[in-house]
Amino acid sequence: MTREFLQSQLTEEEREIFMVIFLDNQNRVLKHSRLFSGTLSHVEVHPREIVREAIKVNAAAVILAHNHPSGSPEPSQADRLITERVIKCCRFMEIRVLDHLVIGRGAYVSFAERGWI
Repeated sequence: MTREFLQSQLTEEEREIFMVIFLDNQNRVLKHSRLFSGTLSHVEVHPREIVREAIKVNAAAVILAHNHPSGSPEPSQADRLITERVIKCCRFMEIRVLDHLVIGRGAYVSFAERGWI
């Protein structure tokens, strides 16, 4: 259900959008937000802003997602690095990162399914 929702939100975007779904301690959705938007091939992500919003809504966990307008959902090295930075920042505040989905045209990659989270 989460994947389908994120695909419906991000597949047709012409620039990279970074979304976060904020969850309570029973993994119920508290809020979802398009926190960052970028260009055709890049979006700048600020882990501090993700943590700040998570604290504001009292989230216990988050799911990260962004799109690749090029169509290929294969994560870049930059995608993997920013995910690690977000995980480290969230861990410090006891917020779990459950997954990071990269959405392409008709396909997706889940960091959790690949064992990267």
